[in-house]
Amino acid sequence: MIGGSAYGGQKAICCTSDLAKLGACTEGSVIYRPSQVNPGWPKLFVASFDGSDLIATLPSRTIPITKTGIYNMYFIHCDPSLASLEIEGKTIWKNPTGYLPGRMAPLKNFFGLMSFAFVVLGIYWFYQYMKSWREVLPLQNCITLVITLGMFEMALWYFEYAEFNETGVRPKGITFWAVTFGTVKRTAAEVIVLIVSMGYGVVTPTLGGLTSKVVMLGGTFFLATEILELVENLGAVNDLSGKARLFLVYPVAILDAAFVIWIFISLAKTIGKLQARRLMAKLDIYRKFATALIISVLVSVGWIGYEIYSKSTDVFNERWQHAWIIPAFWHVLSFLLLCVICYLWAPSQNSMRFSYDASEFFDRKDNISLIRPAPSASKNGWNLSSTPEPKATKDVNTVADFEGDDEENKRE
Repeated sequence: MIGGSAYGGQKAICCTSDLAKLGACTEGSVIYRPSQVNPGWPKLFVASFDGSDLIATLPSRTIPITKTGIYNMYFIHCDPSLASLEIEGKTIWKNPTGYLPGRMAPLKNFFGLMSFAFVVLGIYWFYQYMKSWREVLPLQNCITLVITLGMFEMALWYFEYAEFNETGVRPKGITFWAVTFGTVKRTAAEVIVLIVSMGYGVVTPTLGGLTSKVVMLGGTFFLATEILELVENLGAVNDLSGKARLFLVYPVAILDAAFVIWIFISLAKTIGKLQARRLMAKLDIYRKFATALIISVLVSVGWIGYEIYSKSTDVFNERWQHAWIIPAFWHVLSFLLLCVICYLWAPSQNSMRFSYDASEFFDRKDNISLIRPAPSASKNGWNLSSTPEPKATKDVNTVADFEGDDEENKRE
């Protein structure tokens, strides 16, 4: 409804001399057409400079909104002498349910539901944890940390949106901690999935020389994600913003892709080792884990495609009522993946059978052949042995080979 053009030319916001000659508008004024759909819109308020005054005041006004939709406020001047115009003031936007913008309002209830979901998961996990605390693995302690961080994150986001909705001012302190807890949880989850894929505590007792690389990648990912989330959430709420912050998304996307590639490479190696050693119980868990990861990655790629399409075809945020689903989806997906991990590695009385055991490096037949029967005395006084000396030497060499493989795994 704002702007016009002369003879089908380029659209102009202010009335030009060509448009004025056509009698379509008054030269120097803002061009706008009354809406046929929403009578009385757009609304125009004028602030005039009297004489040589350098300041003009627009009286305070209250504008009642009777129809749900996106409403934009523009400050426009058509006088070339006002090129250095500065505007100072305050606008207050309030919905029937509070001060939260329409596209953010559903997230308050969403984070309330997610807080409840994490509490339910936490009760299940901590019950299993306390019941089998003597059999708890280091990996399960890491999962406990992620669940605890998730509970804090969801609760902080709920209180952040509730405070924002009540006061109209974003509580920067709560927002900062909500972002930080979320970033720490996301980083810890990525690292845990990576070390699980490497077989830590199941196939190998340590990460060896890769520990520093995992810590470095995790630390870099935390810093990049923290900066991006703080810029996105501590800045002004603007329905049309985002392009200027796009360069902050690239480092996070690249590091996230590095995690995914490393996870699947490590997972393939771990599954190969389990198959070679015929550890069927552990292999079954890792196959289910791999299936869950593949599904989550495929769903993520599909959702990213939808997100790109949605944002590229909705420049003016006309689909604002469904905008909250995009950030909410990632929270739901990560929560579901966490539930799968909790199910596969839940603490139990049999947890230790899934932990690393050095004896699994040896084949059962090799163990039997390594046990030399003690010499027995015959009737004529001679010592008898059921195992020839060359065979024993060969078996000892076999042990040395397996021990070498163990050290190689530790160096990995």
